[in-house]
Amino acid sequence: MEKLTIIKVGGKIVEEQLSLERLLNDFANIPGNKLLVHGGGRSATQIAAQLGIETKMVDGRRVTDAEMLKVVTMVYGGLVNKSIVAQLQARNINAMGLTGADLDIIRSHKRQPNPIDFGFVGDVDKVDGKRLAQLISTGIVPIMAPLTHDGEGNLLNTNADTIAGEVAKALTPYYNISLIFCFEKAGVMQDIDDEESVIPHINAADFNRLVDNGTIQGGMIPKIQNAIEAIDAGVKEVIITKATAIDSSRGTKITK
Repeated sequence: MEKLTIIKVGGKIVEEQLSLERLLNDFANIPGNKLLVHGGGRSATQIAAQLGIETKMVDGRRVTDAEMLKVVTMVYGGLVNKSIVAQLQARNINAMGLTGADLDIIRSHKRQPNPIDFGFVGDVDKVDGKRLAQLISTGIVPIMAPLTHDGEGNLLNTNADTIAGEVAKALTPYYNISLIFCFEKAGVMQDIDDEESVIPHINAADFNRLVDNGTIQGGMIPKIQNAIEAIDAGVKEVIITKATAIDSSRGTKITK
């Protein structure tokens, strides 16, 4: 079975041109089949402010009302996605930008409003792994924005880490998957201020213990939950690492 590398890159890396250029150079140099999932939250917040639309966050997650949905659709599906595609084309990578609505790749349902009403936020129901695998087999490199749809004409803002994990799981029948979550830190750290304190391996039991003692908190919790679910579903390896280290095995490996 062929290898497929899935890179999920966080907003801060995507939104600073120098860090984005370095990441895209490294991504372009990954041999074989590859796929990129990107965020873009900071850009969405910035453009929303310019349009006079207030950003509301709960536990690090964006509340997406009807006006904010317009902003995230423009920013994630348009500005961020297409600029990444264009920059990869300049590196001779035949990239294609996709939301979950394109080719009906990812279908979701609107999250229940209890206990918190997040608005037009989607929880993934199914990913068409076969269709994605067909695209990849023709040499296309999918660039996936964090938007899905409900099959009834509505777009939904969907967590990019979740999309990366669900796409990885859906592609396991077709490829040996290496899933890499990259951001500005060197991995999951024992001490957030000490770059040398990277935890080399985390399994489900470690995760529960590290959440209980406060080492893992905030947005890292759903990231690792997605990673553990991916491993349990047959994804070959999951690594959480620095955006400048996607071509190495440094960082935190999620294990069974």
